[in-house]
Amino acid sequence: MKNTRDIIQKARQLGLGIPAFNVAHLPMTEPIIRAVRDQDSFALVEVSRIDWIKFGAKSPAAVIAEYHKYEDPKFVRIHLDHVPVIDEDKVKVDYRAIIAEAISLGYQSVMIDASRLSLEDNIRATREIADLARASGVPVEAELGAVLGHEDGPLPPYEELFTSGRGFTRPDEAARFVRESGCDWLSVAIGNIHGAVGEATKDAKKVEAHLALDHLSKLAEITGIPLVLHGGSGIRQQDMLASMKRGIAKVNVGTEIRQAYEQALKAGGDVKAAQEATYLRTSSLIKDWFKLTGIRGSLMS
Repeated sequence: MKNTRDIIQKARQLGLGIPAFNVAHLPMTEPIIRAVRDQDSFALVEVSRIDWIKFGAKSPAAVIAEYHKYEDPKFVRIHLDHVPVIDEDKVKVDYRAIIAEAISLGYQSVMIDASRLSLEDNIRATREIADLARASGVPVEAELGAVLGHEDGPLPPYEELFTSGRGFTRPDEAARFVRESGCDWLSVAIGNIHGAVGEATKDAKKVEAHLALDHLSKLAEITGIPLVLHGGSGIRQQDMLASMKRGIAKVNVGTEIRQAYEQALKAGGDVKAAQEATYLRTSSLIKDWFKLTGIRGSLMS
């Protein structure tokens, strides 16, 4: 079976950005996998610490148990998303224990997010996890720069953020980071923002973000590894598709499908209806937004 590292590397070579769909609530797992299979596509099913702390994913163990009920390795792999060293509420997290548990449970790739630390401390924490994961053959994703949106309170006006380049990943730092940290994939900040997770903002429509594509090209050239786009929901489609040709090999999607699930549940109180809403939205994203229907064969060859 082709491993996740090789699949994402192949996606980079083909100019494809593989979607990674966040399981914010356990019943979302089945319709996500069904949608990927029905579109003859490929995706990662992922869960982040926020998903089990602030939503209904419960735990990494609960998510992988649900995943195993429906998994089909021809179409999906499971990934541990954002495990921060310091979270959006400025709480220190026992990141090593969480990631070690996920690897022992069978997660096929993991993410350490030390982006709120200094460059040197980010490198150190990422190196620690890369060394831990390498023993099990598990690829490691890291983040450099500041992909904003998870913090409490409103963001400054988006265009102000974009024009200023606030938080953008710096090419010179990225080169050093990849060389010294041992990460396999790098999440970059190029105008993308996370969906809000606070109670007052989690149901709000995301700002339409756009991407600094020339900046992305520099990062892709200088790092030489697959790059990751977090905050995939709400990005302008032409920028999203262009980013895949410039080094983005994995795109995280959370808000779009979480809101579809939650809004259907709120409207009817029926989990099956919420699952169907998740299925339809995931299918539409794969087919109409990412244009990835039917790519599985070329990706897995």
